[in-house]
Amino acid sequence: MKQKPSRGSSIRIYALWLSLVVLLVLLAGCVAPAGSTTAPEAAATAVPAEEAAAEEVPAETVFSEDAFTTPHPILSDVRVRQAIAHCTDRDALIASVYPYVDDETRPTLRMDSFLPKTHWAYSGPYQDYPYDPAAGAALLDEAGWTLPDGGAVRQNANGDPLALSLTTTDAQFRQTWAAVAEQNLEGCGFDITRNHTPASWWFGDTTGLARREFELGAFAWVGEANPKGQTLYACNQIPTPRNNWEGQNSMGWCNQAASDAVVLANNTLDEATRIDAYNIVQEEFAKDMVSLPLFQRAEAEAWSTNLEGIRVSPTEYATASAADWRLADGGDTIVVGFSQEPASMFTLVESAAVQRQISQMAVGLLNSQFDYDFQPVMQDGFSTIEDGLATNELVTVGAGDTIYNADGEPEELAAGTRFILDGQVTEYDGTSELQLPQLVVTYKLKPYTWSDGTPGSIDDVRLAYTLNCDPESGAVDFITCRSIENIEYAEDGALEWTVTYLPNVQDPYYYMMPFWQGTGLYPAHQVVSDGRRLADVPAAEWTTLPEIAEMPLSYGPFVITEWIKGQSITMERNPHYAGEVGVERIVVVFITDTNQAVAQLLSGDVDYLEKATLGGGAEVQTLIDAAESGGEVHIDIIPSPTWEHIDMNMYIP
Repeated sequence: MKQKPSRGSSIRIYALWLSLVVLLVLLAGCVAPAGSTTAPEAAATAVPAEEAAAEEVPAETVFSEDAFTTPHPILSDVRVRQAIAHCTDRDALIASVYPYVDDETRPTLRMDSFLPKTHWAYSGPYQDYPYDPAAGAALLDEAGWTLPDGGAVRQNANGDPLALSLTTTDAQFRQTWAAVAEQNLEGCGFDITRNHTPASWWFGDTTGLARREFELGAFAWVGEANPKGQTLYACNQIPTPRNNWEGQNSMGWCNQAASDAVVLANNTLDEATRIDAYNIVQEEFAKDMVSLPLFQRAEAEAWSTNLEGIRVSPTEYATASAADWRLADGGDTIVVGFSQEPASMFTLVESAAVQRQISQMAVGLLNSQFDYDFQPVMQDGFSTIEDGLATNELVTVGAGDTIYNADGEPEELAAGTRFILDGQVTEYDGTSELQLPQLVVTYKLKPYTWSDGTPGSIDDVRLAYTLNCDPESGAVDFITCRSIENIEYAEDGALEWTVTYLPNVQDPYYYMMPFWQGTGLYPAHQVVSDGRRLADVPAAEWTTLPEIAEMPLSYGPFVITEWIKGQSITMERNPHYAGEVGVERIVVVFITDTNQAVAQLLSGDVDYLEKATLGGGAEVQTLIDAAESGGEVHIDIIPSPTWEHIDMNMYIP
């Protein structure tokens, strides 16, 4: 971490204060649990691309109720934010971390939106802010930040320096490209202090991003087939002490046109309408420059030629295909190398990518999302209107009735209530009766059996809804829960239930059961160590249950049988899994050094290195060379939907 002496300005004092907060938290806690947006996918959130093991929880920074109402003295000016974009050479950033990517490929990784250019909802190009230090300098001059004679750092009329801190993880990957970004920005007259923190602090539940403890903040989002975005960019998703830090719009960005559009995009069944709405969000996102999209990661996965059945996709983990994995030589054990270890197996609150992958293998998978599309797995087919499992009939509502408003929240109809009608945001007059669509959907599961031999039941589904919608559960948001008016569970033992959504909920993915990207099901029958049934344990206690956090039951192809902290997780074939499984066990070993992971793959001690472990650094070239020289290894370079970006916090505590 590079430190520079203060120049005595109030702005600089704030930057140093922020750095001090980071230092104090690290000294107090040393190591913290990972967390994020996105317990990701417990409802409808995004997933950050980082994870870290947890040992201690750091001290929480205390903010007043009125925190984050004061515009940032530098970043609240759009001209400064646009200058940051013009002054950042994204091609140089890409070259710094992917030396094997050629000049022709490099621009294809550069982004001008929060969606990859190959995504179905991308309608660009958008305002791209090409690397142009002169354009950036002109914007800074216009904003009142000028270079004094002979100086290297710009100042305003009060003599305050143009000083900002850039906070991100301490991963070598980020240290590499952040150093280039720092040089770029300093070339335009910025004074940048880089703060490289443990990922466990940066993505902690009560630290870092979750508490908006940054000025410029760099990390990655994992893109998906469903763009979502409501928790990231809607006005009512700005986390503050007043709303108990709910939401993921940590930039504090409120652009009403974009906010309305992202709610509409997530609340219509018509794909053309979604595309138009996402186009508005992307246009406003680029214009306001609240977050600088840098580049898609060029990630790679590699595996032994002895390993068969791997399915690689930009939008799904290969572990979703683990039941199909086999060893050509007839071996019964596959060894997987992960660079990091999950803090917990409780999917609702743990945001680590490695946890998701282990959960897919050793807890279960309800649906998958290969190749920007969706496939039912444990869900017994998708519940579409066309197949008769869903209806979207018009119902009559009036003053006093609860509907889904234009902000994607339930609201009692009253004069001034904003809602979406025929694709447009409309205000209720306070008296009229309205005809609004109401989705009623019946979801079904295939029969399944838990790894302890107990058949799955509708009580497992009931428990999943209860937990995900409990404010004490640790879920990041409750958008899905708030969209539901009523649930009726089958009483005859059938694995099906009917959800009636609030009038005007028009979720485009209504046909997939809610919470499918989390664990989705919990064994209601399970008796925990103190004799209580899991269904009777309060949500606030779940994070400390070893039956949930360490050794969960499984309805998937494998089940965790041993977890040696810091070393490995062993998963044995689940004898009660309904489908076929290709091997007897999968062992995940934790190898923090990428070079060592590559060496173990080449020596045959490891069979598979997943994308986050191998990443896209120089080690990729080692495997490319090995594969081309006839080595027993296969490598696949993936145009990853994971994208690096720099968020700009427009308000200060």
